[in-house]
Amino acid sequence: MKTPRQTAMHCPCGRAKILALGLCSTCYTLKRQDAEHFGGLREVVLERDGYRCRVCDASGRGKREIIVHHRVPGKSVLNLMIALCPACHAKIHRTKAALSVMPPLLLKLWREQNPDGQEQIALDFSRPQLIGKKMPLFLDPMDGLRRQFR
Repeated sequence: MKTPRQTAMHCPCGRAKILALGLCSTCYTLKRQDAEHFGGLREVVLERDGYRCRVCDASGRGKREIIVHHRVPGKSVLNLMIALCPACHAKIHRTKAALSVMPPLLLKLWREQNPDGQEQIALDFSRPQLIGKKMPLFLDPMDGLRRQFR
């Protein structure tokens, strides 16, 4: 005789539509990806980092709002993984030239992914000591003639 088995009525996230293993399609996909791509450490990394981006401190309330980034591609080791928001993650992978005005952690992560990448230094023109003496844009050719006849 079969023993009755309790089936899930809702996914732990609250969705009513169950796909497999008592999980909705989103939770099932994340669980499968966690095992395949993150060695089961995705949730551990997110909990360690407080479900927040380590660069800009953006919070991730939804399941896909915070991305776990591999600092060494393909290597799932806890201390080589970091939680990032989609914007910071995109800056690491899609930015061709880094700006020195990037937050230090983002610049460090960018350098790890782009060891041969170009960096651009941003100059701060708001500081008065960098401003030289003022010069006229165009020299008046008649100015030299006026001085001769004085």
